[in-house]
Amino acid sequence: PNFGGPGLGLFGVRRDGSHKNDIRQTPGRYVGKANDLEGRECLVMVLSTREQHIRKDKATSNICSNQAFLATLAGAAILARGEKGMAAAAAKGQTQAQAAFTRIAESTSLKLAFPVSLFFNEFVLELPESPSLAIEAARQAGLHLGVNVSDRIDGNRNLIKISFSDIDANLDALLDFFHAQYGKTSATPTSLPSIPQSYLRAQPVGLPDFTDSELRDYYTRLGDLNVSPDDACYPLGSCTMKYNPFINDWAAGLPGFTDIHPQAPTADAQGSLELLYEIQEWFKKITGLAGVTTQPVAGAQGELVGIKLFQAYHRDHSTTTRDVIFIPESAHGTNFATAAMAGYQTKRIDGLPVGIVLLKANANGTIDIQDFDEKIALYRDRLAGMMVTNPNTCGLFETHFRGLSAKIHEAGGLVYMDGANMNAIAGWVDLGALGVDAVHNNLHKTWTIPHGGGGPGDAIVAVSEKLIPYLPGHQIEKSPEGYLPVRTQKSIGSFHRHWGNFAHKIRAYAYLLRLGKAGVPRMTALATLSARYCFEKLRHTYPILPEGTESAPRMHEFILTLAPEDFDALEAAGVPRALAISRVGKLFLDFGFHAPTVAWPEFFGHMTAPTESYTKAELDRFNLAVIAIKKMVREHPEVLTVVPLFTPVDRIDDVAANRNLLLSEPLTRLPTIHPNRFSPSKIATLPIDELYDKIVNAAQSLIESKS
Repeated sequence: PNFGGPGLGLFGVRRDGSHKNDIRQTPGRYVGKANDLEGRECLVMVLSTREQHIRKDKATSNICSNQAFLATLAGAAILARGEKGMAAAAAKGQTQAQAAFTRIAESTSLKLAFPVSLFFNEFVLELPESPSLAIEAARQAGLHLGVNVSDRIDGNRNLIKISFSDIDANLDALLDFFHAQYGKTSATPTSLPSIPQSYLRAQPVGLPDFTDSELRDYYTRLGDLNVSPDDACYPLGSCTMKYNPFINDWAAGLPGFTDIHPQAPTADAQGSLELLYEIQEWFKKITGLAGVTTQPVAGAQGELVGIKLFQAYHRDHSTTTRDVIFIPESAHGTNFATAAMAGYQTKRIDGLPVGIVLLKANANGTIDIQDFDEKIALYRDRLAGMMVTNPNTCGLFETHFRGLSAKIHEAGGLVYMDGANMNAIAGWVDLGALGVDAVHNNLHKTWTIPHGGGGPGDAIVAVSEKLIPYLPGHQIEKSPEGYLPVRTQKSIGSFHRHWGNFAHKIRAYAYLLRLGKAGVPRMTALATLSARYCFEKLRHTYPILPEGTESAPRMHEFILTLAPEDFDALEAAGVPRALAISRVGKLFLDFGFHAPTVAWPEFFGHMTAPTESYTKAELDRFNLAVIAIKKMVREHPEVLTVVPLFTPVDRIDDVAANRNLLLSEPLTRLPTIHPNRFSPSKIATLPIDELYDKIVNAAQSLIESKS
């Protein structure tokens, strides 16, 4: 249970001849079947034009990714059980539930709350007393009895839900408790309502059966295909791909954390609540803000929490309609999608554009003060707030942030800071002093929980004093009686049923303890130093973006581009200008590195964020590779028509994959795994100049074979 998270949610949508386009309205990401240019079967992300990074405020949701990490675990567990094992697990939960209810019904006066309703592995009893009293009495007897569901239905009934799974339940102890609590009656035969045959599956699911050794080998080989920060510098800008210490996972895997239910009695969850309290207090100090909610389960959800808090505040304190939110043009797509989800729809009222209003950038790549002042004057009484990333998405610090915040507050608005780039400033910058009213911290970026191939992520939102009354979920308070969850008086509700992705809080807390107070600013200083070191090594080889910002100090990331003559050379070799930067990204793979972020936030740029995880020697090798890539563009532009060369598959035909969607197929065998054509471990041992020659020779051989 992991005290409630992370958990995996599945969303299904019909797609057939009469429902072809419904899928395009759904949130999240899809993986589709594809082929590479040589006809190898492979997989690729599809339908991405629905997503926030492309569609911004017109996206189907503000979700950035999917829960690939948990999907991998769930998939492996299902395959390990197979058809028979899954059926047995379901049957055991049902059998235990039926046996428990039969024994309770035949020897006590307790009855089903809904006697004509069917149940499978859980049932609801009506009690003669408050379920809270029964749950506490059971706790004293060493049992976690069930969940109080009285408030889920009208009628002031005392209802408790009792659930079973394939884990062995001590039915004797359960029955003894009910006898002691409510008395034992003479045996009364009872009958259970049976599930009609028409509701049951007529045919097997069709899951294949594999041995443990087959699955271990398969997943090991799959993992070997992935590039990770464990292997080499991972320069993916804006994503902060740093090393995830293994001790974090050790801590998150401790049985005391993994086995506790999120609705366990507070007295039995003191360890988990203490951890939530401690991480809550850490982030108050890290951000310089007065309040914290640990409930959001992703950065995008953290943004939505912040904007909904703004709306709650304005309902109480504003006398005008606050229907405008400022967002810089260079902001991450989630900011726009979040604002739209919160209700800030871009439209015109009496000729005036309202909803999302864009802030322009100046020649230094930061917010243009003149443009900002003009828009403050225009929207003063309608302004709900501003969403801004600092450092911004180009790796530049918004040095006028405090002044901007003061003007927003003077107009009656609030300031949301996207904390995606906290890896550059944590421990150095007091966000409260900057005038921030809400900020999220991505635990999967700065605080070393795994990205997991897309998720789940996690977020912690810190707020200024004025927003504390509206915080969602529970805050943890420390008292002489222990750690207690409390709700604020005007809470906006819940964004997650329980405590957020609790296991990720454990991972982040382990990292914070390892860093210590002095380690947090050292971490961010090294991240910024690493980026500036790489920037200085590369700025004389590559032009810089945004244009005109060559002398502006970079924080933890920077954007490079190609010179006009480089684009011309690539076009002459057959690489369209619009695809040039993405092809450069694929060339990084052949040099043994994950690609930087390509074509965002500058369409003709690639953005690098080396993080603090790497030694100077590792950064030097990375810099040599990036310089060699520029040399290859100049001397052998034809290579970029066939990259990547050493990966398991060639360039993927994603156009065909999106045109001819294949999103699922029967699983009768483990899918084919194409091995790396040249091992990353061998790539890592070759000098960069030798690797350069190997790439050129491989490309020329491939081009000649096709001519």
